Amino acid sequence: MPRADTIDLDITGMTCGGCVGRVERALNAVPGVTGTTVNLATARAHVTHSGDIGIEALQAAVSSAGYGATAVDSTPSGASPAADARELDAVALKRAVWFAAALTLPVFILEMGSHMIPGMHHWVMHTLGERPNQLIQALLTTLVLFGPGLRFFRAGVPALLRAAPDMNSLVVLGTSAAWSYSMVATFAPHWLPEGTAHIYFEAAAVIVTLILLSRYLEARARGRTSSAIQHLLQLQPDTARVNRDGKEQDLPVADLIIGDRIRVRPGERIAVDGEIVEGSSFVNESMISGEPLPVAKEPGDKVVGGTVNERGGFVFRAERVGADTVLAGIVRMVEAAQSGKLPIQALVDKVTLWFVPAVMAAAVVTLLVWLLLGPAPALTFALVNAVAVLIIACPCAMGLATPTSIMVGTGRAAELGILFRHGEALQSLRDTGTVAFDKTGTLTRGEPHLTDMIPAAGRDRDALLAQVAAAEQGSEHPLGRALVDAATDAGLMLPATTHFSATAGRGIEATVASERVLVGNRAWLEEHGIDTSAMASDAARLSAAAKSPLYIAVAGQLAGLCAVADALKPDARQAISQLKAMGLKVVMITGDQAATAEAIAREAGIDEVLAGVMPDGKVEALNTLRQQHGHHGTLTRTITFVGDGINDAPALAAADVGIAIGTGTDIAIESADVVLMSGQLLGVPRAIALSRATLRNIRQNLFWAFAYNTALIPVAAGVLYVPLGILLSPVFAAGAMALSSLFVLTNALRLKRFRPIGLNVQGEPS
Repeated sequence: MPRADTIDLDITGMTCGGCVGRVERALNAVPGVTGTTVNLATARAHVTHSGDIGIEALQAAVSSAGYGATAVDSTPSGASPAADARELDAVALKRAVWFAAALTLPVFILEMGSHMIPGMHHWVMHTLGERPNQLIQALLTTLVLFGPGLRFFRAGVPALLRAAPDMNSLVVLGTSAAWSYSMVATFAPHWLPEGTAHIYFEAAAVIVTLILLSRYLEARARGRTSSAIQHLLQLQPDTARVNRDGKEQDLPVADLIIGDRIRVRPGERIAVDGEIVEGSSFVNESMISGEPLPVAKEPGDKVVGGTVNERGGFVFRAERVGADTVLAGIVRMVEAAQSGKLPIQALVDKVTLWFVPAVMAAAVVTLLVWLLLGPAPALTFALVNAVAVLIIACPCAMGLATPTSIMVGTGRAAELGILFRHGEALQSLRDTGTVAFDKTGTLTRGEPHLTDMIPAAGRDRDALLAQVAAAEQGSEHPLGRALVDAATDAGLMLPATTHFSATAGRGIEATVASERVLVGNRAWLEEHGIDTSAMASDAARLSAAAKSPLYIAVAGQLAGLCAVADALKPDARQAISQLKAMGLKVVMITGDQAATAEAIAREAGIDEVLAGVMPDGKVEALNTLRQQHGHHGTLTRTITFVGDGINDAPALAAADVGIAIGTGTDIAIESADVVLMSGQLLGVPRAIALSRATLRNIRQNLFWAFAYNTALIPVAAGVLYVPLGILLSPVFAAGAMALSSLFVLTNALRLKRFRPIGLNVQGEPS
């Protein structure tokens, strides 16, 4: 199977969901392209291809569809040509809005004021006269349409000529129809039937101004939806103090290389990833953990670029720079998630691709029906209603409904230390019915430690621990290392060891200070003639508590019993409790024997355990869970697996959603769909709650967008005129269209206020 490569493109000129479909079709038609995803909110295309495809071929395809394309730099940086272009366009839109408003206001006052303010019509007629009034409105409206409004013609007319109309085409047709009719009524009224020579200059001018205002407000709101990435990019400082050639100097971060020794002072941000070699401090790592409490750092500890040094100063050695840093990886993950599409978006794109042509057809039908069946003046009614249909039906809100929510939701997740590697994981995670946890390193710390030391009668605890630790110094077994660490932490002096031997799965034997010491399981000591019955009940009690008991013999006599265990992570019980409160089934999958696994499960609050499962058997265990719990009534529920991302890679890939417990310095776990940067288990219920909130937000947006168009197109066409005498002015249609898009954007921005604390039963922020 040929290797698939990807190219990301910044797309210019897209204005609605129909544009998305046209760009995708154009790119998919390029030979070698195997798949394309275009996102309206980020204005980006993600192209998957096999073989050698030049960027020029892709740009040519996009250009043939009427849009522009530039390659995206793979290295995250503070600025990009596309971002700069969008910023310049926002500035230009702001100027255009003010210019159009200044020209439109006199037209609106002259025309609408005459209808709304008593006596104003007579004042205008006596002061200006009817002819000068028409000429002033004609001049100002023409300046609006072919000045600030020229951007609609530049994009909309070529789209019409390609038989691929878009939002700009609707605006062009609607405003041109109103302007052309009014120009004929002004300069050649004899061409029109008697009594129909009315002017609608204010409709054309106000429509252009309102849509320009809508575009500007959308540009500002879109900037806020992508603020998560900008915030991440701003975390990296511009310069760093580096020791080179025996002297310290401030260098741009882009010039740093692996091995540089970098000094960090209090209050400064750490430039790149590395290891402390001198000094100590407390570092705020909320960027990767979502937790504000600073973490103590000493020589040998790792530091991550973008985190903040709060107290003290230190020097660290650069280990990862440029695109290899944790921060760069986070930015790439967030960008990938924000550029992705949910399965629900595919249907939306298909609808919006054909929506504009359907609207144009509806406008033509409206025009003909009013011409044939409408009251006098039929031509005026036909024109007004057809223009209202064209303006109100723009599918901007449909195209923005899903991607804006994804952008804000995944950005908020990144702020909480939750990285979605692709947007589809949002929808799959929302449908989770069962959460399966790996045990070692996921629910537990993954590092055994001494929990109990029970000396035999007449023996001193610390002296016994020192002897045991001395005997275990030569052991490679994790349990032995736990005993040595316990003695070291207690500050005990270890006596000399002159002999050591180990028997795998049984125990060790050593000579410590001239005394023979045995440490191992019951069978091991009994083989050496040691009677263990005096401590058998203690050993049974420890085993029942998921601890590993080890018997100790010194000089041929039972000297004591110790126990080593891999403890639960501090937040494990709380995370499991929250998941169960959200109505989810929680399962633990482990290779431990049943008794030990059941004890850990009881401590964590987990009801179902699959024990004795080896790493290569976890995929089969997930399939079993899918058969047992994959359906809830008529709903299909997904299986989410939570693992440490190392030996759980097959299970992470096989699950419907794989959540990897990251450590902040190892986040690029290719098999997982979601990465928890902090390693905290509370990130699991937080991720599920955020996915539920995001999908609920998307449903709200789609309902508004589709309901708005479904309800108001018939109103614009005039179906309420006969029963209620109601017609929708093109001016109000333009305002309603703008409000529809702004509602979707504003609703999506509510996700920025998502709070992980205080989850209610549905897993939604309370």
